[in-house]
Amino acid sequence: MRVMKFITFGAILLSLSVLATQAQDTPSKTTVKHVPITQTASNSGKEMFNSYCAVCHGANAKGAGPAAPAMKTAPTDLTTLAQKNGGKYPSAHVAAVIHGQGSLPSHGSEEMPVWGPLFSSLSQGHEAQVQQRVANLVQYIETLQVK
Repeated sequence: MRVMKFITFGAILLSLSVLATQAQDTPSKTTVKHVPITQTASNSGKEMFNSYCAVCHGANAKGAGPAAPAMKTAPTDLTTLAQKNGGKYPSAHVAAVIHGQGSLPSHGSEEMPVWGPLFSSLSQGHEAQVQQRVANLVQYIETLQVK
């Protein structure tokens, strides 16, 4: 009987040691890997959203993308922008933030890029194409607003 208790105690102790070691090896926070911007169709707001925004804001735009846990400031739930603005979608404000003229804590920080200059690099400096990208992205985000 004593031998059985000793073996059981040893097995429990060994299991706890293994679990503690695994917990130390597992990173406690997700990290974001920064990669160069890739070309997407400038006429598709949905495609641009999925390529550029969904990693932080999530495919459903609610702010729970795969990179969200690694951010110091939680990504905005983009589906409630109109709701938070008295029922009117703030398209000019959204365009300004995307273009880099807005003031949000994460946009323009090391965590969140300002898209205007990045879109400009994709368009070889053609401002009309940058404006088209921003406008199509703003229009797509408007379609995601909760009713």
